[in-house]
Amino acid sequence: MANYEKPDAWSLRAQKEGYPARSVYKLKEMDEKFHLIPGPARQGFRVLDLGAAPGSWTLYTLRKLAGTGFLAAADLSPLSRRYDQGLFEGGNFFFIQGDITAMETREALLERGPYNLVICDAAPLTTGSRAVDTLRSLELAETALGYAQAGLKKGGGLAVKVFQGGDTAGLLKRIRELFSTARAFKPAACRGESFETYYLGLGRT
Repeated sequence: MANYEKPDAWSLRAQKEGYPARSVYKLKEMDEKFHLIPGPARQGFRVLDLGAAPGSWTLYTLRKLAGTGFLAAADLSPLSRRYDQGLFEGGNFFFIQGDITAMETREALLERGPYNLVICDAAPLTTGSRAVDTLRSLELAETALGYAQAGLKKGGGLAVKVFQGGDTAGLLKRIRELFSTARAFKPAACRGESFETYYLGLGRT
């Protein structure tokens, strides 16, 4: 099994730049390539962040919005407060510590929509069995797609992590049915040995 305990260059860079995890660079690359999150010049942009802990994607989004727009986030675990510098206490941010598949969590998040973007970096607790882990990841990705279907504005976008394998082709097909553009993308910050990738849906129809 790969040793993820020892920080690599991405992890060290994240700490230096004020993020709790290397995953921030996955979102950053997708944002730069696909223009997911506008800058503060666009008012009222609303983002839903599923599987947010420890908070790298949350921090990146709040910093990009720069006080405009709104971000709602959820995770079973709390967010790290090491780098937020008060951003998590702003009026344009809502966090619920809960299961994104639970009805009460879903209702609390959707009532704060509709959203322009749903992002999901959620991953299951891995078992070491690729078949089991892929299935659990797919279930989380399906949950994120459900949020996108129920809570996205027309023209909105989705970025969701999946473990390759299983019926991920079926998931991508359903994303294509909901968005004008759908594709897979693997950011450079993904670990070389990882079988994770990201599915993007752009232009909610």
